[in-house]
Amino acid sequence: MSEVMVRIVVVGVGATLAMDLWGLILRRVYGVAGLDYRMVGRWLGHLPRGQLRHAGIGKAAPVPAEAVIGWMAHYAIGISFAAGLVAVFGAGWLAAPTLAPALLTGLVTVAAPFLVMQPAFGMGIAASRTPDPTASRLRSLITHLVFGTGLFIAARLTAAL
Repeated sequence: MSEVMVRIVVVGVGATLAMDLWGLILRRVYGVAGLDYRMVGRWLGHLPRGQLRHAGIGKAAPVPAEAVIGWMAHYAIGISFAAGLVAVFGAGWLAAPTLAPALLTGLVTVAAPFLVMQPAFGMGIAASRTPDPTASRLRSLITHLVFGTGLFIAARLTAAL
């Protein structure tokens, strides 16, 4: 694997870890529950059966190894978002990372939960069917900006090596 590919993986994993740390802080300090990645695994497990959308993913039948599937997908998505950043801004960004492209990537990637995950899970576009759509949207936006910040920090650390 090329050095650029290794750096993309490290940056993607680092940014995803930053997002997970943020979620842990929210849960422990403020009691705010984040996304249960088992539900991502459950959703992915139902895709081969032709089930793209659910009225409520939590009510869907569990699938074997859904937690493992969900967590693996979560990190694979983080890596793919890091690859997208490098595809748009170039491999040079990895050598001399700046904050703006990383934050822009975080901002753009919030489209994934708003337009794919939340509707597929039965929460509507941009969490429109949740009890407090504004709070859900804000939480998604902040979480993805934390991911963007994580991209920058992980890239800076990786560039220093």
